[in-house]
Amino acid sequence: MGPERTPERGSGRDRAGGRTERAVGRERAGGRDRSAPRTRLDQPLDQPRVRRPRLLPEYDPEAFGRLSERIARFLGTGRFIVWMTVAIITWLIWNVAMPDRLRFDPYPFIFLTLMLSLQASYAAPLILLAQNRQDDRDRVNLEQDRAQNERSIADTEYLTREIAALRMGLGEVATRDWIRSELEDLVRELEERGSVLPPSAAPGRDEGDR
Repeated sequence: MGPERTPERGSGRDRAGGRTERAVGRERAGGRDRSAPRTRLDQPLDQPRVRRPRLLPEYDPEAFGRLSERIARFLGTGRFIVWMTVAIITWLIWNVAMPDRLRFDPYPFIFLTLMLSLQASYAAPLILLAQNRQDDRDRVNLEQDRAQNERSIADTEYLTREIAALRMGLGEVATRDWIRSELEDLVRELEERGSVLPPSAAPGRDEGDR
């Protein structure tokens, strides 16, 4: 039998070390790859963000909401109904009574129907937008009222406890009527015992004192 070969420990360590180094290198590379797209976190706060180009036009939602509320408020007035009725009647009379060469929407008034449909299709979303803004405003007011009611209830409970404490404290304080009644009882008791001097003896005592 030939001599047994002992496994080289150093070579195993070198292989394990090489594997661990390669694994760490892969993790670092993967970490760099994963963290590369995160530019928002790496960007300093003192530098303005680069705005991405948008295909849709930008607008102010608050200004558009106020405009929708104005339109919805006007659509719900009698003035709008009167002006719309006058416009429709004028439209019909013009396209019926005027000569053919001056009519721009002959019977059956397809263009008028299109205009009314267009007006209704724009009026409905504007009215819904105005209602949503009003609902948000009502919700905020309701939350503020609820918070105000809670503070009022807390203040009322605090004042009730303070008043109850004051009443309990005043119940132990000697009042003027109670002192007067006690003095009257004491004088009456002294008179019954005969310790009180008669009224005629009082001046003589005062003269002696003088």
